[in-house]
Amino acid sequence: MKKLRYAMVGGGQGAFIGAVHRKAMALDGQIELVAGALSSDPERARASGRELGLREDRSHGRWQDLLADELRGNDDERIDFVSIVTPNHMHFPVARAFAEAGIHVVCDKPLVHSSEEAAELMRVVQRSGSVFGVTYNYTGYPMVREARDMVSRGAIGAVRKVIVEYNQGWLATHLEASGQKQADWRTDPARSGLAGAIGDIGSHAENLATTVTGLELESICADLTIFVPGRRLDDDGNVLLRFTNGAKGVLIASQIEVGCENDLRLRVFGTTGTLEWHQEEPNRLLHAPIDGPLRVLTRGSPWLGEAARRATRLPTGHPEAFIEAFANVYLGVAAHIRAIQAGRAADPLDADYPRLEDGARGVRFIEKVVQSAASTAKWTSFED
Repeated sequence: MKKLRYAMVGGGQGAFIGAVHRKAMALDGQIELVAGALSSDPERARASGRELGLREDRSHGRWQDLLADELRGNDDERIDFVSIVTPNHMHFPVARAFAEAGIHVVCDKPLVHSSEEAAELMRVVQRSGSVFGVTYNYTGYPMVREARDMVSRGAIGAVRKVIVEYNQGWLATHLEASGQKQADWRTDPARSGLAGAIGDIGSHAENLATTVTGLELESICADLTIFVPGRRLDDDGNVLLRFTNGAKGVLIASQIEVGCENDLRLRVFGTTGTLEWHQEEPNRLLHAPIDGPLRVLTRGSPWLGEAARRATRLPTGHPEAFIEAFANVYLGVAAHIRAIQAGRAADPLDADYPRLEDGARGVRFIEKVVQSAASTAKWTSFED
């Protein structure tokens, strides 16, 4: 199988998530990095390219130069897609430019700063026909896909209540004042956007709950807090959820909970059972049926559904985690791109990845949470 070629924008020296994306794409030997504009600083961008072994003529100081070079280059060497791993404020201009050029796009979350930008991206992608993935990587875990399939086939009956939490403690102090790169841009409204914790990790929580349950939000009641003096964006968020089917929910996203690392957890309560999944123990899914004992479902087991099995690489008992989940998202994008290149419809189980629509909904969620937190009304409609 010929490898798909990609370019990366952002993710150079000093960046955390860029290396994660590259490792994930390299995992299955289907995708290779061939070009990039790896930093907003031209010298750092080129130095990062040298460290990663990029050819000098394909390592650029600006993303605009990268795009121009791809459009005038040899078709045999042109990239198949671009991966955007910049701070949030650069997602929109870069994604729009590459999609307008007909180049497939994978963008980190949250997608963009506003629903207006998201709508513009939707229009551009509809015209260009580009594949557009958003890296809500937690949907790539096999047991998350198993939970999604169990809910959809009625294994726990009708969903009544959803509780999703993303608990972190790394911003319990004024870390951004030290110049720490990740804290600095994530707490800066100009680069991060409208929200802090609710945008950074709350968007993951919303996507996880929505993906697994298939439910649509009707209204929310949100409370956002800045606990650390001097901080400009929320570091703690608590949201009550009402879904269109009558189900209720609670979403917690906090980065000041001392002692918590990456404690993302989901509980879905139905009329005939409950599902529970913890990101820090991702290879297990708990199923409590109303008429039987607690069941512990494990990744790699032969009785899991097809979606979970396809997302699994190792036999049961050998842990798979964060990098593999990211890789599954990219495998889904790659399968869709390959299908388009071959002129055929993609297998939905192979092309299983978060889409542009998911990213746009996530942006709307952030906006509505901020609006609700600033309002004196008890409930904020998700539709208005």
